[in-house]
Amino acid sequence: MQWTLVVPLKPLPQAKSRLADTADDGLRPGLALAFAQDTVAAALTCPAVRDVVVVTNDALAARELAALGAGTVPDLPRAGLNAALTHAATVVGAARRAASVAALNADLPALRPSELARVLHAAAEFPRSFLADSAGIGTTLLAASRGRELRPQFGAGSRARHRASGAVELTLGAVDSVRQDVDTGRDLRAALALGVGPRTAAAAARLPAGQQ
Repeated sequence: MQWTLVVPLKPLPQAKSRLADTADDGLRPGLALAFAQDTVAAALTCPAVRDVVVVTNDALAARELAALGAGTVPDLPRAGLNAALTHAATVVGAARRAASVAALNADLPALRPSELARVLHAAAEFPRSFLADSAGIGTTLLAASRGRELRPQFGAGSRARHRASGAVELTLGAVDSVRQDVDTGRDLRAALALGVGPRTAAAAARLPAGQQ
């Protein structure tokens, strides 16, 4: 089974506010874009991925991610992350005749295509499934097999909400790069330790000494 991935991205000036302890207002938009670029670039080389569609209203991000080979969908609902994902999944399903769809976070700069392939292969066994983040509280990937609704429940405590919604939790080892999203400076340092993509590495190099 090959998957269409839907990747949500806020307008860059609003993204990654929790990184304020590590990066100032001038650096955070560039970091957010770099995270998304490295995430999308890695996902596009994953053998289990047919295509990647980014849902965003940020013109710069849409242009830069399209240049990598991603499709783009505007966030027409403008009603938050879950509404954006539901809209994009509906658009993708209609265009691709009910393709299998997975929502993937845009802040996985250490993403390894082989690890993503393992997660998606496991997800293919279930109607709906999800992968918890490295903190064990949130979600980095939510998958819906062909013909199933995505029904995203992202946000604080999403692991519990996705489980309560009937999605199966994927309990795989050795997929750290798919779990390591970046919300805080601590998260960023953990991603850097795993080994991030080139755009994130370049953006992180501009951080003040001691924050990298």
